[in-house]
Amino acid sequence: MSATAAPAPVAIPRVELTERGHRTRMAIGYTLAIVVVAGIVVYGFSYYTLPMGERPFSDKYQLLKPTGRIGLNLGVLGFAMFLCIFLYPLRKHWTWLQRQGNSRHWLDIHVLLGLTAPFVVAFHSSFKFQGIAGVAFWIMAAVAASGVIGRYVYGQIPRSLNTAALSMRDVQDKQEALTSQLREQRLLPSLDLDQLLRLPTQAEVSGMGIVSALVLMVTLDFLLFFRVANLRRHALGWGERLATLGGLLPTRHRDLERAIASAREQAALSKRVLFLSRAQQVFHLWHVIHRPFSYSFALLAMVHIVFAMLAGYVPWR
Repeated sequence: MSATAAPAPVAIPRVELTERGHRTRMAIGYTLAIVVVAGIVVYGFSYYTLPMGERPFSDKYQLLKPTGRIGLNLGVLGFAMFLCIFLYPLRKHWTWLQRQGNSRHWLDIHVLLGLTAPFVVAFHSSFKFQGIAGVAFWIMAAVAASGVIGRYVYGQIPRSLNTAALSMRDVQDKQEALTSQLREQRLLPSLDLDQLLRLPTQAEVSGMGIVSALVLMVTLDFLLFFRVANLRRHALGWGERLATLGGLLPTRHRDLERAIASAREQAALSKRVLFLSRAQQVFHLWHVIHRPFSYSFALLAMVHIVFAMLAGYVPWR
């Protein structure tokens, strides 16, 4: 009597494990950032909302003023965060850093720190944006805002195309395969599917300015969310429509969700290929703007720190 062989466990590819770990770390990072900022807001709300002239009379003044125990430590934390932020551009020039992780993961951490640091510095300064420190803060805010735009545009450039791993013909073949797969499944209404995959022509995109193309990219991504919901909603009964908030939430139908995932992938890929040249132009322009602002902020921040130390606000001896 032979024993039935147990099915061998399915090995998870190393790349997938790495991506899962990265997503987990980023989720923890954003959660921690939100908790820290929210904690400072809750604790210091009664102080930060006081007029400047009344703050010295607050019982929290000695802690939350820029040179107070909490305020000064927030400044040190903000400075440490910016040291980490500048590791990302330095990575391109230091070989040993290039071997640590991959560029996209570094960029995600760069963005997380870049979004969190302005809040930390604002609390450090008690929202007093004057002199060199004030100029540095507003430059930092501009850097953070432009960083969000840069990260979005970076995501619009297909990595495979950017590294020449796929030719345009390969991409077209993939698009045709996805379209054929969707048509054969017959789970999604043809009219809704056509609406999801509808895009401007290449000639229309080529005739747009850079700003107009960027606005249209963002608009299409925004509309994609609702077009997918419309696609899902028309395949459901009334009860399931209510349970999924009109198709905004995934259903329990695996085949339907697999078809919707394929449709979303097809729409996203088609849009990225269509806007590839424009996205590359925007990304190049973003580099031209983002870098000088970043270096200007770094210089002003160092001047502010040196003056604070010379004035005795920061203990350094």
